Amino acid sequence: MSERYLGGWEQAGAFNPLAVPPSPTYLPYLYAWGWNQYGQLGLGNTTSYSSPKQVGALTNWLYATTGYSSAAIKTDGTLWAWGNNQYGQLGLGNIIYYSSPKQVGALTNWKNISIQSSSAVAIKTDGTIWTWGLNSLGQLGQGNITSYSSPKQVGSLNTWSNIYISGNGCSFAIKTDGTLWSWGANNYGQLGLGNTTSYSSPKQVGALTNWKSISAQFNAILALKTDGSIWSWGNNVNGQLGLNNTSPYSSPKQVGALTNWSIVSGGWTYSLVIKNNGTLWSWGKNDVGQLGLGNITYYSSPVQVGALTNWLNITAGYFHNASIKADGTLWMWGSNAHGQLGLNNRTNYSSPKQIGSLTTWLNSAPGGFDTLTTLY
Repeated sequence: MSERYLGGWEQAGAFNPLAVPPSPTYLPYLYAWGWNQYGQLGLGNTTSYSSPKQVGALTNWLYATTGYSSAAIKTDGTLWAWGNNQYGQLGLGNIIYYSSPKQVGALTNWKNISIQSSSAVAIKTDGTIWTWGLNSLGQLGQGNITSYSSPKQVGSLNTWSNIYISGNGCSFAIKTDGTLWSWGANNYGQLGLGNTTSYSSPKQVGALTNWKSISAQFNAILALKTDGSIWSWGNNVNGQLGLNNTSPYSSPKQVGALTNWSIVSGGWTYSLVIKNNGTLWSWGKNDVGQLGLGNITYYSSPVQVGALTNWLNITAGYFHNASIKADGTLWMWGSNAHGQLGLNNRTNYSSPKQIGSLTTWLNSAPGGFDTLTTLY
């Protein structure tokens, strides 16, 4: 969903070939637009904008994530946060809201970050996982339901490689050995453990060692294995699992039989994926055209979005999406009630629309009703 790695090596848990290590000629600017009630755009105010606005003047942003609260990591490894802080989810040791970026501590070894409306999870370069914010469902993985307003380490392991936290109180992580782990809310079986029991500390999902990336929807999960197959589980009321039905599942089920998928991203109750041939596919809820198919019809199995083969990456927000093509152009579609599509209007679109004419977009992170992007 909205909490996406932005401008880094991994986006929505999937490798982005356009994202390369920063250099003197590689200058990532951070831009934001859309709803801004909590100051989550980082522009020093709470004014909403329907077209891109630069966040400060710095050119050293590596990637970011948003979902009512926003966080970003700079090229120097420092972590910054802003926006809603009702539960201490900014990690600043307080519950004060901020409308411009504030540094989280003084460390310079943050690797990536996933934040949602109330909680956050991050990995350091040493392979340790840290969490903070609301913990009413055990989503922080601390073995309790105590909330924290500053980062707390999850266990003592240093073998974590990928993380994701959802907006409905569950978290996921992949270890360097390819195993998948989950914790938090599990009322729809979204932890993939074959039951509906919630857990406040990490539990391994099966015994497989070939998990590559994961993206959470609202009570549903979409995951990619190293063999190129897609798997899903959890709530399926809108067909968001892509299994050609609306039945819920509490353990992973393969979506079709294909093994040529390369990127997965889950929206609120829908899915977006890219194949290794550059085609874009979607399924699930489609009430505001978020599937990009030019209609508002729901689908319970993958449907191709147009016929193009140059989609590079995809990130889904709550009800709107962003994708960058191989030519560096940025395209968005879906809900636009708050100007979150960046098209200088508030019209919904059911098919991809280009944002301006620039060809230097690096990556994008659509949030609840807002969007963060990097431009170079």
